[in-house]
Amino acid sequence: MFTGLVSDVGEVQKVEAQGELRRLRVLCSYPAETIAIGASIACNGPCLTAVATGTSGNKTWFDVDVGAETLARTTAGGWKTGTRLNLERSLKMGDELGGHIVTGHIDGVASIVGVESFDGMRRFSIRAPHELARFIAEKGSVCLDGTSLTVNSVEGDVFSILLIPHTIAVTAWRDKQLGDELNLEVDLMARYAARLIEAK
Repeated sequence: MFTGLVSDVGEVQKVEAQGELRRLRVLCSYPAETIAIGASIACNGPCLTAVATGTSGNKTWFDVDVGAETLARTTAGGWKTGTRLNLERSLKMGDELGGHIVTGHIDGVASIVGVESFDGMRRFSIRAPHELARFIAEKGSVCLDGTSLTVNSVEGDVFSILLIPHTIAVTAWRDKQLGDELNLEVDLMARYAARLIEAK
């Protein structure tokens, strides 16, 4: 489980194709000795498992295996050397739940259809896949590329979010441009509420 609060920005150092699997090496600032083999790390949203770890110069690296399902359903298929990733380590008992409950299971891929910059902030208009739009509500929570964000407005399949200067500075959102795709995880409570209504 995660909160959608980005704790580091990693960078893809290497991508190796192994049949339908891809092994990625990600550089980060986490101390190497604190990353256990088998640990879950959210990388731009998807929960991935650390399968190896070490150091390179003053940076830590960890390897993750990305399976065919994740490659097909997320933006991971487009990650390459130099791609910056929002990272979050899994919750521990006693951690502050500052964002919202995030599972790291991506529901679909959204796209940026509008960008407006003002006063150091950036407003993004995002188009959600039609089948997921019903789970997105004004003033509700959404997780985009591993970041817990508040929905400002909704119109059809398009919703908007506003990023403050701090979020832009400490995440990979400063790289985002019109047309970019984003990993979307809808709010867990919205998904279960919709399922309960359907069950009736």
